[in-house]
Amino acid sequence: MNEPNLITIRVWGDYACFTRPEMKVERVSYPICTPSAARGILEAIYWEPQMYYVIDSIHVIKKGRWFNFRRNEVTAIVSLKEAQSWMMGRTLVKYISAGGGAPDAAQRNMLALMDVEYLITADVRPSKLHDATRFNLKKYLGEIKRRATKGKCCHRPALGCREFAADFEWVSDLQTTLETRAADVRENQNDKDWRNIWPEEDLGLMLYDVFDVDQREEGFRWFTEEELERVRSDKKFEGKAITPRASFFHAKIKESRMDCHPDRVNILPARGKEVF
Repeated sequence: MNEPNLITIRVWGDYACFTRPEMKVERVSYPICTPSAARGILEAIYWEPQMYYVIDSIHVIKKGRWFNFRRNEVTAIVSLKEAQSWMMGRTLVKYISAGGGAPDAAQRNMLALMDVEYLITADVRPSKLHDATRFNLKKYLGEIKRRATKGKCCHRPALGCREFAADFEWVSDLQTTLETRAADVRENQNDKDWRNIWPEEDLGLMLYDVFDVDQREEGFRWFTEEELERVRSDKKFEGKAITPRASFFHAKIKESRMDCHPDRVNILPARGKEVF
């Protein structure tokens, strides 16, 4: 692991739900942010095909509190072909009814977290599409820092579910931020030792990611107009199709920190043909 390539982002929010994939209907959150959710937060701030993130660790500042509520979720979906047909005026627009008692809605319970805060540390690596003659890794590190410092993002980061928006900021010194935030939490919660918030716990199997790290190392690039026309006509393209497949790891908390680096944890692929 190359230490200069490590970055840390502080994220927090009022609500979070990192859905367990084994729960098919009712949403139930993991007790902590998953590595895939942490990667999604960083990619929402900045991402390029020539680089990718490997989550190193997640420090817990606020463990959060469990709460449950019931909400209306839609069961209908809109396909791309339907949307194109509406745009061309071939068929009438069919609206999705999401209100209580609507035919397209279903009431479901959710067990989520309230008031969470994490420090996400990640290793920034160049993909195989990286051109060392044109760019270097310092360019990406500098862009991530500038965007996170100014609060810029490609789209709003979320704490698991998209409706649970996440606030974020750049962290220059991990240890200093840990001590500063620990003092704030201790003052607000009257806790003499902030590490007693989550001293140690075995969380068992947890979703690691839906894309393999080695596959993300390959990177990808956008089609040119000529290539796009050839794909549309011949239905062929050069490259390798990547199918999302869930992988898991044995998650453990020690002193409010969860180690996530693939070089230090054992990542297990999903059995069978399940794709979450």
